[in-house]
Amino acid sequence: MTTPLRVFLADDHPIVRDGLRGLIEAQPDMQVVGEACDGASAVAGVIAFRPDVAVLDMSMPQLSGAQAAEQLRREGATAKVLALSAHEDRGYVQQMLAAGAAGYVVKRTAADELVRAIRVVASGQVYLDPIIASALVADLSRPPGSPEPAAESELSEREDAVLRRIASGLPVKQIAADLAVGARTVETYRARAMEKLGLRNRADIVRYAVRQGWLVES
Repeated sequence: MTTPLRVFLADDHPIVRDGLRGLIEAQPDMQVVGEACDGASAVAGVIAFRPDVAVLDMSMPQLSGAQAAEQLRREGATAKVLALSAHEDRGYVQQMLAAGAAGYVVKRTAADELVRAIRVVASGQVYLDPIIASALVADLSRPPGSPEPAAESELSEREDAVLRRIASGLPVKQIAADLAVGARTVETYRARAMEKLGLRNRADIVRYAVRQGWLVES
């Protein structure tokens, strides 16, 4: 029997958590291992229960979803963070991705989209709600005064390979193993690629990946 995906839920509204729990427990390959009603409890719970995926509301007491995701990253938590938010603004998406989230789903999306998102991020890929992905593709202009990104063809083969894997949410150690190079070499390729493309952080990398079609849903 396949081990079910372990999911942790964090939302400050009990009714929302009840609905999410019912949805997830109805899946034969998923189980809810813990819940929290605020960001601080979410961090403690994820560290304690070690789920595969942590579904975090963007707006919670004590710590926001982004703050909780950032703290989990600092703590070395292995859970993939999936943001679940009522906010559809580009800024909120960027904030969560920069904090280390592997996916972003809006609350008005269909239930089966959330289930799909959980499976995608659990597999190590990045997931963007189609509502968000469409908005990002339509609004990928650079900040005023910023140089235009270089063409993808300007990247070396290794720089391209590293950036694609980073955009998909793979950690540096796994990328290094995949490419049979050291972790420092991966960091060098990443830095070179980001410099060539005018990218500043992980959120920029994901936005670039969306534009290039690297994260097209399968």
